[in-house]
Amino acid sequence: MEQRLSPIKLDSYQPLREVVCESLREAIRKGVLKPGERIMEIKLAEELGVSRTPVREAIRKLELEGYVVMMPRRGTYVADMSIRDINEIFEIRTSLESLSNSLAAEHITEDELEHLQRLLVIIGGYIKEYEEGDDHEAAMEKIVETDIEFHDLLYHAARNNRLVGIISNLRDQLTRFRTLSMSYPGRLEATLDEHREIVEAIANGDERGASKAAEHHMENSEKTLLKAMDIATSRKAAAKGSKKKKAHPSKQDA
Repeated sequence: MEQRLSPIKLDSYQPLREVVCESLREAIRKGVLKPGERIMEIKLAEELGVSRTPVREAIRKLELEGYVVMMPRRGTYVADMSIRDINEIFEIRTSLESLSNSLAAEHITEDELEHLQRLLVIIGGYIKEYEEGDDHEAAMEKIVETDIEFHDLLYHAARNNRLVGIISNLRDQLTRFRTLSMSYPGRLEATLDEHREIVEAIANGDERGASKAAEHHMENSEKTLLKAMDIATSRKAAAKGSKKKKAHPSKQDA
């Protein structure tokens, strides 16, 4: 049996169910557990080195977060994302990001603002590394991690913990698509420009401008993701058709 998940380290201060939940959540985000894949409690428990109880509790939590779906008499599966799902998530997230940025423009500290500006410089450096270097995967991973740090800092600056929790959950549901979206031609540079627009408005205490900048960023992020998904789907269909043709060559090809 293929071992895809690393055994849980039992030295964490967190409850075991929370550690298991984070491990499964991360596996779904990174595509180790793929959309549409059936979740088998026994298999996961064996791979993680724990009993079935914390796995079962973690799966229930992941269902509430939208990572898995439980289907009566059929089992539990990693949630797949339809175009409608993505539209709904972005619709809600755009409104919440707009509110968060507006609040950040009102409450952000000088240290937080300086940190945001440093992150812009860091992201710009990673983008250059991605475009000019050989290890695109490593550079993209750095970009994604720093982008998450950038947005987390913005959420914290809003000084509204409930808002942070809701936005973070919505964002996490789309994490598996982040690299796909950012790899779309021109998206990295556009994202950096949109981030600069956000920081500038917040630095000026422009609540309305910060709100509009967030909406602009979310709208472009959604459009890019849908375009990237369309291209990926077309490539998969073409590859599938090519394999089928090789497996069943026509008389003309023979």
